[in-house]
Amino acid sequence: MKSVLNQKDTATLQVNGKTAEFPIFGATHGPDVVDIRSLYKQTGAFTFDPGFTSTASCESKITYIDGDEGVLLYRGYPIDQLAESSNFIEVAYLLLNGELPSKEDKAKFDRSITMHTMVHEQLKHFYNGFRRDAHPMAIMVGVVGALSAFYHDSTDINDPVQRLVASHRMIAKMPTIAAMAYKYSTGQAFVFPRNDLDYTSNFMRMCFAVQAEEYEVNPVLSSALDKIFILHMDHEQNASTSTVRLAGSSGANPFACIAAGIASLWGPAHGGANEAALNMLEEIGSVDRIPEFIKRAKDKNDPFRLMGFGHRVYKNYDPRAKVMRAACHEVLDALDVKDEPLLKVAMELERIALEDPYFVEKRLYPNIDFYSGITLRALGFPTDMFTVLFALARTVGWIAQWSEMIEDPNQKIGRPRQIYTGAPERNYVPINQR
Repeated sequence: MKSVLNQKDTATLQVNGKTAEFPIFGATHGPDVVDIRSLYKQTGAFTFDPGFTSTASCESKITYIDGDEGVLLYRGYPIDQLAESSNFIEVAYLLLNGELPSKEDKAKFDRSITMHTMVHEQLKHFYNGFRRDAHPMAIMVGVVGALSAFYHDSTDINDPVQRLVASHRMIAKMPTIAAMAYKYSTGQAFVFPRNDLDYTSNFMRMCFAVQAEEYEVNPVLSSALDKIFILHMDHEQNASTSTVRLAGSSGANPFACIAAGIASLWGPAHGGANEAALNMLEEIGSVDRIPEFIKRAKDKNDPFRLMGFGHRVYKNYDPRAKVMRAACHEVLDALDVKDEPLLKVAMELERIALEDPYFVEKRLYPNIDFYSGITLRALGFPTDMFTVLFALARTVGWIAQWSEMIEDPNQKIGRPRQIYTGAPERNYVPINQR
């Protein structure tokens, strides 16, 4: 990746009586950055930024977010345009290559992914090592990490061809691995992929088909799930993406890096948000109990929080939520399940959040986790599969970010610093003198 950093100005900082100057670089969109790489050398001091909320850890051309304006761009394209007009394979190509594919490029990429969807025959036996009640994300972490033990011919990160093969393999095999994790938890036989189906339809069939009869993919449901995948593909330098980059900075093989990303995504504060939103709906239980929970949500002294509303980054309406809301209602209409109590609770909560002055003023709009949880529930997925589907989609973004990092001339092994507040230096005291 060729750096395009453009210096705009210089920042001056005084620390401990020392004056230091640092270049200020401008971005295509978003805030300028102060390059403090020489801070320690010039001043002997570090910055303190828990959570890295004010730190740009890398230069990237993949995704841009403006939380205040509610903007999400993939390679410059608005997320709603891609979700409404494109499909998984085309958007995956865009994230990996930087441009939308020609008809020929898309066909070639589609075929490459399709030809890699089968997994190594011995990998099937790997699942037998897990308990039947194992969480599907635990299985995903283990199986994806084990891919490096099966595909030795694509672990050399210094070989561009091997990097490309590994990238295509992971994107292609993730639906198969995820579907096998689901089938294993249900006790049903694995269903293998079919080359005549598109990416998302193939995944749905692998999840819901049984050997006794063929599974007919509903195009409305497949389209909604495809949108969910597109909307979750990448989201700038979030926790799991940063984990993938940090693991990759050490030279770890790509399968290990993606497994690390899956482990990070598993956290309830990250990938488990849609599952938490659905659990909240179950806690509320019925429409007549909503006022009670709304009152609790407005009470500063009550620890209860409405899950699936508001967002750490988006201080405006989540641009993904707009697309997801429409897809959610299309699924509910197609399945005619609006009479289900849980979905009635969800729809009433949505109405209140969009109309109640308290929620509007605080910009606590329903976010993508709220709508995707409802949609996935309606599609037939159990809640412990929600984060697995998130990981399946985010794999594309992780790979794009990992590839960009590998090709970045400024890339170094990740090594955050700290402010040490422990005991000062002291001498060891023999045990019989303590």
